[in-house]
Amino acid sequence: MSERIGLVDLGAQHGEIRAELDAAVREVFDTGAFVGGPQLAGFESEFAEALGVPHAVGCNSGTDALVLALDIVRLRRGAGEVVTTPFTFFATAEAVLQAGHTLRFADIEADTFNLDPDASKALAGPRTVAVMPVHLYGQCADVDRFAGPDWSLVEDAAQAVGATYKGRPAGGLGESAGFSFYVTKNLGAAGDAGAVTTTDEEVATLVRSMRAHGEVKTEGGRTYHYERVGRNSRLDGIQAAVLRVKLRRLAAWQERREANAAFYDEALRDVDGVRTPPRTGHGKHVYHQYVIRADRRDGLAGHLADRAIESRVFYPQPLHVQPALADLGMREGSLPVAEQAAREVLALPVHAHLTAADRERVTTEVRAFYGA
Repeated sequence: MSERIGLVDLGAQHGEIRAELDAAVREVFDTGAFVGGPQLAGFESEFAEALGVPHAVGCNSGTDALVLALDIVRLRRGAGEVVTTPFTFFATAEAVLQAGHTLRFADIEADTFNLDPDASKALAGPRTVAVMPVHLYGQCADVDRFAGPDWSLVEDAAQAVGATYKGRPAGGLGESAGFSFYVTKNLGAAGDAGAVTTTDEEVATLVRSMRAHGEVKTEGGRTYHYERVGRNSRLDGIQAAVLRVKLRRLAAWQERREANAAFYDEALRDVDGVRTPPRTGHGKHVYHQYVIRADRRDGLAGHLADRAIESRVFYPQPLHVQPALADLGMREGSLPVAEQAAREVLALPVHAHLTAADRERVTTEVRAFYGA
């Protein structure tokens, strides 16, 4: 039987950097700097520099990164409505509610799967305090079209580390952005981790306070003085150490992802029943996922699974019809573009450690299913 091809291959990834990981983690144990310390400071500085943004603040997850970013919106503008997409991971909506705002969903663009700017602006009103597009699958939303004088722009960049938009980096396109370093992300920690990035020094200062219970700190260190109620959302030293090692490989790994995506584009371009991911032309797509639209999607997924090729639906049910959000009163048919996408999308393996034989096997089986 053929070896399994997964959506990720952490064994191969970690095998490539094993010695560096072991040394970095050992250093944390040797210094005892498990919370804060030089690894955290080093990662925040290096991550900000790699992206090309002035400020990066580590926290304990991508979810909390969004919550913290929206906490700052609440501190600056008050609680209000946040317009976002229903076609994303649940954390996007969860963060809005946990930060004390009201959730509003607008539909998505049929080609990119990203939040539709026109639908968002039509939904925005006097109570709107933020619009939060998601750079889904690693391609930036058309953020310039979301700009408005009466609300903040918060990026959900959880899947978009290294992506760009018109020459500017994801994470530096709005008031703030939330990144996830969950283990399966393009830049993944050894578990959960995240960061808020911003071009606004005041936002960075507030996030640093809010991630540590709201404590107001000085250059001298802890003050035990609190001017606001915050959260406990710190990025620990071990995760920061792991991320520093992987950050040094991120550009090379991204080149491999792009090469794999280009191979798929060419191999699948003439397959009736398959639509490959479009490029907006606005900037760099980092392919956190390579997602096709597929006729008979579930049949294709079963065909691949029978041949030891993993695929996955991101996402099978839009958030506006999730039971947890039933209080919104939205029903099937409310956001038809997102609902149609949920019936057709399928992610194929695109990770940096695919072999040439792996990607050939994936495309051969997709073509075989459609008789191409």
